[in-house]
Amino acid sequence: MKPFRQFPLPIKKNIRFILTDIDDTLTNNGRLPADVFVAMERLKEAGRRIIPITGRPAGWCDHIARMWPGEGLVGENGAFYFRYDDRLRKMQRRYFKSERQRKTDRKKLEQIKKKVLKEVPGCQVASDQAYREADLAIDFCEDVAPLPMKEVEKIVSCFENAGAGAKISSIHVNGWFGNYDKLTMTGMMFEEIFSQRLEDVKDQVIYIGDSPNDAPMFSFFPHSVGVANVLQFEGMMDHSPVWVTKHKGGYGFAEMVEILLS
Repeated sequence: MKPFRQFPLPIKKNIRFILTDIDDTLTNNGRLPADVFVAMERLKEAGRRIIPITGRPAGWCDHIARMWPGEGLVGENGAFYFRYDDRLRKMQRRYFKSERQRKTDRKKLEQIKKKVLKEVPGCQVASDQAYREADLAIDFCEDVAPLPMKEVEKIVSCFENAGAGAKISSIHVNGWFGNYDKLTMTGMMFEEIFSQRLEDVKDQVIYIGDSPNDAPMFSFFPHSVGVANVLQFEGMMDHSPVWVTKHKGGYGFAEMVEILLS
């Protein structure tokens, strides 16, 4: 990974979209620093489109789509995208699966939840689970004492043995049924909202993240960036980012924006 301060000037001028993870990419110790919101406002004023790509739940994403200076967002690791139209005062919600399919999946995830809590002591259902529509989030270090990675991998195995997919974020293991991820739904959003194929514009995109569930995005986008805390997962990801910031979390994001707009 190369220091982001070396990001070439000709490429800076070509960047139109900033796709960003939220937890431990925009936040530090679970909080959103003022520097991050200022940085997002600066990007918007400079004509750059900001799209969070997160594992956080639908309830949070509704708020973010309405309140943050972005173009919408992808949530629950690709289960949907939300976009709020300020002119029409209307929320657009696009799901990968139908409500009937999501209801069926939730019943199967309930069985996985029971197995995980029985077999992996110390974890718990994520505190934001009540606001989720498509996945099950198991907390291994947000509101519980951090678990060893060996125990986190046991959680992943519980999902996979039941036929579900699972991804490790910096705080949760998220599991779901369905052949989608952050990249799949991002592609759908670009085609349906911006009328552009993601493949055709990926050179105009920066994706910034911090953990293994960002690996598909790191792999796809040539201008992928990790905030400094991504280094703790080195060797654990299928694909690492090309660039890395000096600072961690939200301060690393603000650093990236400062360099990008300089």
